[in-house]
Amino acid sequence: MTKGRDSFIHIVETIADNKFVLGDRLVEIGVGGPNLEASLSSIAMAQGELGHARLLYNWAFDLKGLTGKKQDVRDQTGKAFRFAGNTTDWIGLIASAYTINVSFNLVLQAMFEAGHTDIVMRIHKLLREQGDHVAYCRGWAVQLANDTGAVPRKFREALQERVAEARAWLVKLEADQEFYASGYMKAGTALTARFDQMIEADVAHRTAAHG
Repeated sequence: MTKGRDSFIHIVETIADNKFVLGDRLVEIGVGGPNLEASLSSIAMAQGELGHARLLYNWAFDLKGLTGKKQDVRDQTGKAFRFAGNTTDWIGLIASAYTINVSFNLVLQAMFEAGHTDIVMRIHKLLREQGDHVAYCRGWAVQLANDTGAVPRKFREALQERVAEARAWLVKLEADQEFYASGYMKAGTALTARFDQMIEADVAHRTAAHG
């Protein structure tokens, strides 16, 4: 197995781990959301994240050339962002969901655009659903950024912490020349720059207004 392929599997498992942990958090914290509608939508979102995680774990299983029955996923492989598992409240949950979905949507889209037949077949449906996940998270992020009282400040602090960790991961990915050379993603995709631009356009300038 080439180093580029190893990197690709690592990326797939990283996305799966974060979606798995996020799905768990969306259920556990979401039941205590600010209102009934928020709780119900959070639980529905959790099912989507866990479904994506299952699909990606199965893909990683196949990429490794493993055979036999795929096991039910009971825990992550240890690649989830630190903040994902440390989230304990609604504000942090939205900051986590937003950061995870925006960053990984960029990565998945770039993989899809590389045109590998297997990648296109595996994530075509997932990517369409991912757009709904991003829209959900963006809606809540903008709402919290424009809320009253201490909410915008607390959200900004939670978001900054999470964005820093996700951004560092994107920087590391972009520096993996063997991964790009393997053709799983086109060179020059500028993931980090696009991530920064999206955060700024969606939320950063709004939270800054609340000081």
